[in-house]
Amino acid sequence: MTTQLLADFPELSHLSREDLEEILADPQYFQAVFHSLNQVKALYQSQAELGLANESIARNNLVLQEPLYQLRSEAKEAFDEAKRLEARWKEVEREQREVYQRFTPQFLLMRLKHATTAQDELSEALASSFVQGSSADSSATEGKDVDEFVKEFKELRKTYHKRVIWGDRWSSGQVS
Repeated sequence: MTTQLLADFPELSHLSREDLEEILADPQYFQAVFHSLNQVKALYQSQAELGLANESIARNNLVLQEPLYQLRSEAKEAFDEAKRLEARWKEVEREQREVYQRFTPQFLLMRLKHATTAQDELSEALASSFVQGSSADSSATEGKDVDEFVKEFKELRKTYHKRVIWGDRWSSGQVS
C-alpha cells in the first residue's frame, strides 16, 4: 500500500495500519515516533547548531560590548568638542568681521576725512596760537620763532593737503 504519508515519510512504511492508528490515538507514542523521524532529528540538530551559533555570537558581542561603549563615549566627546569648536568658530568669525570692519573702504575713507579735519584744526590752532603769541611778545627772538612757526605750520598744512588730495582721489574712484 502506497499512500502520500508513506511517500513523504518512508520511515513509517514498516508500521502497520493499527500502529498508525495507535500513533494518532496515543500522544506519547506519537511523540516517540515523531522524534525518531530523520527529518525531525535533522531539524532539531539544525536548531541546536543555530542555538550554539547564537550563543557564540552573543559571547562575541559581550566581549565587544565594553570597547563599543568606550568608542561610543569617545565619539560623543569628539562630537561635543566639535560642536563647542563650531560655536567658537562662529564667535571668532564675528570678531574677525568686527576687526575687518575697521579696514573696509568706507571706514578708511571716514577715518581719512576725520584725520583731515583734525589736521586742519591742528594747523589753525597753531596759527591762532602764533598770532596771539606774537602780538603779545615783540622781542628780539621773534625772527627765530617765526622760522620755527613757519616750518611747523608748513609741515602741518602739507600733511593736511596730502590728505585732502587722497580724499578727493578716493571720492572720484581713483582709489579702490
